[in-house]
Amino acid sequence: MSFSSDQQPRPQLPGAARPSSRVLLVVVCVLLGGMALSDLFAVFAGLRLRSLAGSSPERALDGGYALFERAGDVQGMVSLPGAIVFVVWFFLMRRDLGVLAPDGFRNGRGWAIGGWLIPLVNLWMPYRVAVDMWGAAAPLPHEGRPRGTSFWPVNLWWGLFVGATLLGRFAASYYSDAESLQEVREVTAQYAVADLLHAGTAVAAGYLAIRLTAMQRVKALEGPFAK
Repeated sequence: MSFSSDQQPRPQLPGAARPSSRVLLVVVCVLLGGMALSDLFAVFAGLRLRSLAGSSPERALDGGYALFERAGDVQGMVSLPGAIVFVVWFFLMRRDLGVLAPDGFRNGRGWAIGGWLIPLVNLWMPYRVAVDMWGAAAPLPHEGRPRGTSFWPVNLWWGLFVGATLLGRFAASYYSDAESLQEVREVTAQYAVADLLHAGTAVAAGYLAIRLTAMQRVKALEGPFAK
């Protein structure tokens, strides 16, 4: 029995090319939203302490310190699970996109986790992985028409992340050495800027997760040339 060319069975896509989980995306976005809110609370506490460090009574100043420390504790409690779940999403997205575009990555998928854990490397490697993921998720050229890929969501997210990380580390070291009220005022202002950048990072990370998940799902369900 023979088949004509239009009756030949079409080859199946790899079974592992499945759309990414929307449930995990919702969890990631909820936790990132909580991180952003905790950062804004820290901004409020820092600015309050800065204002009290001017000419307030000692009792009021102690209350300002207590609120500032409490805000830092809240940030730690919220940020740890949020960061863990985001890295899990990051790795799974790298795995899923590696099936759709196996030649689109410069590094193995283990770097999607390892790149976050190595000092100094974690200021560059996750960005490199994210750029490759964005390119792998983008639609392929169709019918001779090239499709430009804008990486601004990746660049915005990573620029905010690096700025917040470096400024936060500097402010933390300065805060531990601060003795005068003037030094406290200066370091709390630095912390406020760092926390604002952290909040922006969380929002940008959520947008990145939403866009990447949407592009991956379209490509997995409709094919590489889908709009």
